[in-house]
Amino acid sequence: MKRWILALVAPVMIAAVPAPVTVTTVASGLDHPWGVAFLPDSRVLVTERNGQLRVIAGGKLQTQAVAGVPAVYFRNQGGLFDVLPHPNFAANRLIYLSYAGGPSDANATHIARARLDGDRLSEVKVIFRTHTLKSTPNHYGGRMAWLDDGTLTMTVGDGFDYREQAQKLDSGLGKIIRIRDDGSIPGDNPFVGKAGARPEIWSYGHRNQQGLAFDPVTRRLYEHEHGPRGGDEVNIIVKGGNYGWPVATHGRDYSGASISPFKTYKGMIDGVVIWVPSIAPSGLAVYRGAMFPGWNGDLLVGALVDKNVRRIDIEDGKVVGEQPVFPQIKARIRDIRVAPDGAIWVTTDDENGKVYRISR
Repeated sequence: MKRWILALVAPVMIAAVPAPVTVTTVASGLDHPWGVAFLPDSRVLVTERNGQLRVIAGGKLQTQAVAGVPAVYFRNQGGLFDVLPHPNFAANRLIYLSYAGGPSDANATHIARARLDGDRLSEVKVIFRTHTLKSTPNHYGGRMAWLDDGTLTMTVGDGFDYREQAQKLDSGLGKIIRIRDDGSIPGDNPFVGKAGARPEIWSYGHRNQQGLAFDPVTRRLYEHEHGPRGGDEVNIIVKGGNYGWPVATHGRDYSGASISPFKTYKGMIDGVVIWVPSIAPSGLAVYRGAMFPGWNGDLLVGALVDKNVRRIDIEDGKVVGEQPVFPQIKARIRDIRVAPDGAIWVTTDDENGKVYRISR
């Protein structure tokens, strides 16, 4: 059974209608392609979880990977994650990479900033590392998004075996962080100056966040995360918000045991979409473009377990329905991005990963 919640609105699953779209395979043979980013010169960057940064130019995947990428901790869910160009990339050539780094017994989610010079990176500098180190190769987060004030946000997962730390403000796990483009901490972050709290925290109470997207029109920051067995959710992120994990959840432990008696809890923020059972959401985009005009303001969500792409229909700020789209693609979806021309790009999560461009 699928379940959605948004205040008093009960959205419904809309039957999928084959759309007149063109699905083009832009690249294949990639090792778990994780993130996609568009450059102003029409090149496209793609990360592979094994630690390679690849370039698509002229519609073709370049044979040579970009040199100079930082060494990543590549194990289980660990590796190279997201890639984002600086908002002023055309002038400064800066890109940002998120990745798992460090040894197996003390690893963490990192952000490195570098200058892209042709087919290599220069001036590589780690500008952020999760304060709390862990010994598990799971639940890193690693999705990044720029806000319209020029600050950078990133998800940091709870590390799987450290879920109680999602509620602790002295821990870096189970959080969304917000930093400046040089890694410094904005003075208006909600816990700056609070004794015992990490100043980079923007929100907390998160589990395993695999989607993060900012809508410049509504100025909403959307996030989604995996529950355990059930309880995947989409959230609207607010400054200083507590999103409940593991105190409140619609999911159960993988053993079938109860995690908490609470599905909601006073003072904690509920998801605007909740999936029971889990779909394992990964990749999140707010659609803004001319190619699919009826979808403007809607969310696009990939599903690893359900192997599809979903459109979350939002009307007047409320979720009113959900629809599977692009039935031509039946695969574990890792990332979804909207290109400058309004086309939708999707990556698949496997050893022969593909990059698709969906257009009209």
